[in-house]
Amino acid sequence: MGIRNERLRWQLVSGVLRALHLERLAQRYSHRAVMAGFSFVNGTISIALIAFIALITQEAFIFPSLGATAFILFHVPLAAPASPRNTLCGHLIGALMGYASLYLFGLIDAPSAMMSGVGPERVAAAAFSLGATGFLMVWFRVPHPPAGATALIVSLGLMPEIQQLPLLMAGVLILLIQAFTLNRLSGLPYPLWRAKPNADPVAFSGARLRG
Repeated sequence: MGIRNERLRWQLVSGVLRALHLERLAQRYSHRAVMAGFSFVNGTISIALIAFIALITQEAFIFPSLGATAFILFHVPLAAPASPRNTLCGHLIGALMGYASLYLFGLIDAPSAMMSGVGPERVAAAAFSLGATGFLMVWFRVPHPPAGATALIVSLGLMPEIQQLPLLMAGVLILLIQAFTLNRLSGLPYPLWRAKPNADPVAFSGARLRG
């Protein structure tokens, strides 16, 4: 499985280089160096784009768990957790469970844990939000690990207002649009919604690249 994933990641990187007419980089440098550079560029561009939108709108489009999502979308793009379905549903579940924990434990108007410290109610809210998020992602078969961080961001009071939910999801959607564009540009069959459970992504993407 490790070798298979490594081949898939290299096909993603080499596909983008070919589309941009930068194949010489793959010939000049080692695979590890090129893939590390690709991860650096994608991570920088993806978060910079969302942060720039947040800057010009002065709205909270960016939040910490998007960093983990960006890594998954570009490192293992054909895995189920990287699909648009899992990414969107996972973060939505995490955010909703975070808000539910704030209501449940009376923390709606409380200052964040970063400002006031962690009391018993905050401990309970954080624990509940993460546990409920994991339960619902498993129940609905939409696992996306960074969504656990989203639940904690909300339940710790860093994004405590329900009005921030559309902005949070907009940030996720912007990241998915970039992932779809770059992954398809590389020749990978990145899904429109759900990952194909029985597809051989290495063989498929290899065929696309050779064609």
